[in-house]
Amino acid sequence: MAAKREFDDFNDNTPAGVDAMAEKHLVQPWPVSGSIGAEARGFIESGEGIYVTDHTGRRLIDGPAGMWCVNVGHRNKELAQVMHDQAMALSYNSPWYTTNQPSAVLAKRLAGLAPEGLGHVFYTTGGSSAVETALRFMQFYNNVKGRPEKKMIVSREGGYHGSTYLSASLNGRPRDHDWMDSAREQILKLSCPNPFRRSAGMTEAEFTDFLVAEFRALIEKVGADKIGAFIGEPIMASGGVIVPPEGYWPRMRALCTEFDILFIMDEVVTAFGRLGHVFAADEAFGVKPDMITFAKGVTSGYFPLGGVMIASRLFEELRQSNHNDAMFAHGLTYSSHPIGCAVALKNLDILEEGLLDYAQSISGHFQSRLKALEDLPLVGEVRGRGLMAGIECVADHVSNNPLTLDLEVGKRIDKHCQELGLLVRPLINMCVMSPPLTISIAQIDEMADILRKSIVITQDELVREGLWKG
Repeated sequence: MAAKREFDDFNDNTPAGVDAMAEKHLVQPWPVSGSIGAEARGFIESGEGIYVTDHTGRRLIDGPAGMWCVNVGHRNKELAQVMHDQAMALSYNSPWYTTNQPSAVLAKRLAGLAPEGLGHVFYTTGGSSAVETALRFMQFYNNVKGRPEKKMIVSREGGYHGSTYLSASLNGRPRDHDWMDSAREQILKLSCPNPFRRSAGMTEAEFTDFLVAEFRALIEKVGADKIGAFIGEPIMASGGVIVPPEGYWPRMRALCTEFDILFIMDEVVTAFGRLGHVFAADEAFGVKPDMITFAKGVTSGYFPLGGVMIASRLFEELRQSNHNDAMFAHGLTYSSHPIGCAVALKNLDILEEGLLDYAQSISGHFQSRLKALEDLPLVGEVRGRGLMAGIECVADHVSNNPLTLDLEVGKRIDKHCQELGLLVRPLINMCVMSPPLTISIAQIDEMADILRKSIVITQDELVREGLWKG
């Protein structure tokens, strides 16, 4: 009875009551030990189009599109109807011994949209499990081929690939590993391909040469017979929207082909319209990977779904091996979920019926309006592509050092943006934006204006507090 009385104290569904319930019982993602299990975060009540509304009734442009995912916007009636209809027809089936229609239809459709040769898909529940699946498949593939030592995985500093054990081990942000264990013995790291941080006096072409030479040297040092896969985001999203230099991707792909290393492109963020294409690997970067991981925008965040596109040749090789009884002992309860796959099919309809073309048509204006923020003293660089962009703040424009005295500058900017009607995603000394693809030119202008005002307010605040000379 005592436990029941405790929960009865928290049945108030007002904003204050929800805050109390969250602080008492909800463990938030990425908490710090000082507030873990006792934290309430900003309460969002509703969303519509490119906007969300908080508990005070304040309407905010959803600058991050949830978390890079609400590509067709909030409260899309077509997606909501599909969810209802599919749930009423078939809410779930076990993928261990049955198949549903939406998953098979979606698989065929994705195979037709993916780069040539990627004719198979394994469904997961999100980006982390998609990356985990790709890596587990690499291990299985090499085991069956009699290469049990070919298992090392190459990732990059600054990258982000997930929160499950193996996917998180790939992450290249130091704070991700400060207090968490990881499979360090299986991971090799290359330099972050960030042109803004290249050595003084080095051209972008020379920087590309350096990055490619670094990868080749690593392969030669460790041995190609030990390296199973290389994985990278086309554009590093959570790392601050890092766009690699020209020519980087085709040359990295060529090295993987030369040394028989599986090339995995992590398109959890960049697929399904963020760069104006269903998949960006070939269309935007000119490469055909062995595997592509995806999630987020595949359902526009309306249902948890992810997956891995896998080259058909890899399955052909496995079927021709001498180990016909070797089992890929990997799967998820919600693989091939009928509701998720049905939503993804309708989401693709919306994208292909004009939204992809529209996103491409407005991306130039989006990039140019944000790029203009570089005239502000606090802004070191604005970078991006398609409908994703990052603003990096620096202490000065000579050294381009980040603001070491105030690593909360991104949160400061976000706070002022929210006061003016915009939600952004703060990342230490950076802010990133990836709005719904449905955003209008006028709304892009409003977003850019709010960002400018918020950065100016932050500049004045830092000078006043003695944290920055300006």
